[in-house]
Amino acid sequence: MNIHFFKLASLFYLLGTLFYSVYILLLKESLFKLSTIIVIIGFVSHTLALIVRYLEAGYTPVTNLHESFSFFAWMIIGILLIANFKYKIKVLGAFLTSIALIFMLFAFALPKEILPLAPVLRSFWHPFHVTFAFLGNAIFTLAFCCGVIYLIQEHQLKSKKMGAVAKRLPSLKVLDDLNYQSLKFGFPLLTLGIITGAVWAEYAWGRYWGWDPKETWSLITWFLYAAMLHQRLTVGWRGRKAAIMAIAGFFAVLFTFLGVNLILPGLHAYSNWKP
Repeated sequence: MNIHFFKLASLFYLLGTLFYSVYILLLKESLFKLSTIIVIIGFVSHTLALIVRYLEAGYTPVTNLHESFSFFAWMIIGILLIANFKYKIKVLGAFLTSIALIFMLFAFALPKEILPLAPVLRSFWHPFHVTFAFLGNAIFTLAFCCGVIYLIQEHQLKSKKMGAVAKRLPSLKVLDDLNYQSLKFGFPLLTLGIITGAVWAEYAWGRYWGWDPKETWSLITWFLYAAMLHQRLTVGWRGRKAAIMAIAGFFAVLFTFLGVNLILPGLHAYSNWKP
């Protein structure tokens, strides 16, 4: 049953992406409202998919690549809905739903069977670790999108060709402020994700830290975002530098989330999480 809700959510995210994109072209308020309603329906369907999968499995449904991609996409859409409500940056929908849809497609292509829970995942700390980590990553995805939009808008302004694209994008100040807000909220969540992961590691493997590739790259990503926050608060890094660093940070997040698990052998590789 959870797969039916998952497919329904994917369909609504696809429609939401298309309608958000059309909104950018036509700038009709009715299209934005329709897009938001569609995405909300998709988010509700996705939430039901996660709840049903939890009830069917009997444990937190973030234990393999299919579930991880799905959970990441769900978090991204949740952050989009919050950002839409609080900041009213309407073009974000086309960017964030596109990323969420890509993750859903990857999840759709992966094995979806519910397997017995691996002993290493039977921990009180597992749901806390994945929630903090994925929520932080979803907020960094928002920062990435703000960085991309910032560079596009800046290019338009410097070219002195205030065409249709520039008129559809927020001001540089709004984008820079949201980038900072994302960093301010995302970094503590990343920190909590690493701390709860260390506690979980002690429970599962008898040590808090072992320089496993996943742990190492998580620390690298943490230092990268710590440097961004430090430079922002002390040196005053803003604008283009902050946008580029937000983009670079997101690629570090992606590599830590996926690349390490698939390329570098270690205890965190999904192939090692066997019953």
